[in-house]
Amino acid sequence: MTEHKDRLNDLAEIRLMMERSSRFLTLSGLSGVFAGIYALIGAGAAHFYLMGSGHMSLNYYDRVRDLTGQINMDVLTFCILDALIVLVLSLVTGYYFTRKKTYKSNHKMWNAASKRMLASLSIPLVAGGLYCGILFMHGKVGLIAPATLIFYGLALISAGKYTLDEIKYLGVLEIVLGLLASVFPGYGLIAWALGFGILHIIYGLLMYNKYDRKAVSE
Repeated sequence: MTEHKDRLNDLAEIRLMMERSSRFLTLSGLSGVFAGIYALIGAGAAHFYLMGSGHMSLNYYDRVRDLTGQINMDVLTFCILDALIVLVLSLVTGYYFTRKKTYKSNHKMWNAASKRMLASLSIPLVAGGLYCGILFMHGKVGLIAPATLIFYGLALISAGKYTLDEIKYLGVLEIVLGLLASVFPGYGLIAWALGFGILHIIYGLLMYNKYDRKAVSE
């Protein structure tokens, strides 16, 4: 009986080792929480900037264009810089917490699994960035925020093959939210806050409770 139990333990250990070699499992839930917080702050800053004239409608589409119907470059520049700041802060914070968790678990941060995950993540993101540029060229600024959600969701699903399975569910929710925002393009900032803010915080807290606390207790 004891020998059979030892064999089962050995098989479980071998399976865990194989999974760790093929999947990057040390993503930190706190990264998602902080990314969500940064996104909400960025969305809030954009909201107050766009509503500076006292216009209280939540439809932001008309705020991006001037009286002649042309795109207001000052507004667009602010929104781009706002989004870039959120992105940089999220990447730096994500790198910090992931590296910290990887170090505690005695694993390498840059290995074959993490490289495959980044490659799978990058392709949809690059394609989405180029597509957003095309939307801007054609003046479809109201669809840029929904497009970022859709391509981000596709990137998460693609990267989910090489990391935690739960990230795929987050990707599906991002896509659904992006599609809904495409139907109502004037409310893209609200959808952006929900997708990159609220959903990230919820996902991060769930992952922290499921994986990070367990790792700390061990």
